[in-house]
Amino acid sequence: MFNFAYPTVLLLLILVPLFVALYAWARYARRKKLKKFGKHDSIMTLMPDASPYKPPVKLTLEMLALSLVILAFARPWGGIKDQKTTKEGIEVVIAMDASNSMLASATDNPDGPDRMRTAKLILEKLINRLDNDRVGLIMYAGSAYTLIPVTNDYVSAKMFLNSIDPTQVADQGTNLTAAIDMASASFSDDKNIGKAVILITDAEELDDAESVMGAAKTAAKNGIQLDVVGVGTAVPVPLQVGGHPMIDDQTGEQVKTALNEDLAADIAKAGKGIYVNAANKDALNELDKQLDTLKKSAFETSLYAQHDELFSVFAWLALVCIILNILVLDRKIGWLDKFTFFYKEDKK
Repeated sequence: MFNFAYPTVLLLLILVPLFVALYAWARYARRKKLKKFGKHDSIMTLMPDASPYKPPVKLTLEMLALSLVILAFARPWGGIKDQKTTKEGIEVVIAMDASNSMLASATDNPDGPDRMRTAKLILEKLINRLDNDRVGLIMYAGSAYTLIPVTNDYVSAKMFLNSIDPTQVADQGTNLTAAIDMASASFSDDKNIGKAVILITDAEELDDAESVMGAAKTAAKNGIQLDVVGVGTAVPVPLQVGGHPMIDDQTGEQVKTALNEDLAADIAKAGKGIYVNAANKDALNELDKQLDTLKKSAFETSLYAQHDELFSVFAWLALVCIILNILVLDRKIGWLDKFTFFYKEDKK
């Protein structure tokens, strides 16, 4: 089977007969003008180096080159061959903290970028690095919610990630146990695929630390690596929601929040993963390196048809015609004068 990817380009082939017609008209006009000076045979003796055969040969080479170039740009296909691809990767579920404390500054400066923005930035970069891996996304505060199941649709994953807004979450809190349990339940049933939960948290306001450790150990026992990304600093900073300071109803003072790095590191250790601080410039590389320790497995095989591209064949043939056209000069070839290919028979 032979066809073209861009068949409309073939319409340019109409230029070939147009150029040939223009050449024929030019040759006719030339002969007509030469007749004004005498007979054609007599005039030709005044131009001994002019070859009557080479101009048509050069035109043939030029038109052939033009045709081949047009055919090449039409992207010719010479058939179809089957290609089989197998994707190998891991499954990663991101658990994003959507509590109000994520609206606090990620640095010691109360006016610095908020923790949510910092977390989204590092996760977007991480998703961009995932190659053939599957990614899922949940968010949690007082409860946990699935935003997108494990998928290789990274565009949708990043879209849902950027849609997380703590001000839209009514059930506030930091329920890490629910987050780890729901993330662990989000993976496929395939035991041969490496699985990891990336927990984004400031590890604050935890009244059930023992329960969180239990959930982390259970995940590890089930072959799920739990990596923790801490956002914020150990220095308490004022918490503002919607541009307004949060006031503690009991004390009447403004609420301050700080990252509990020790607890975050303990959770990661219980889940047989690593802890990284999002503020660390090497955090993304360390997290990526840790994910590479997981076993990659073939989880998708696809069979698709690929056309056999013939563009280069036509392009090379066109180049050969162009080179030959350059080498063929308009004047006669001297050494051929020794040979007589055509002669007139004498009439008696």
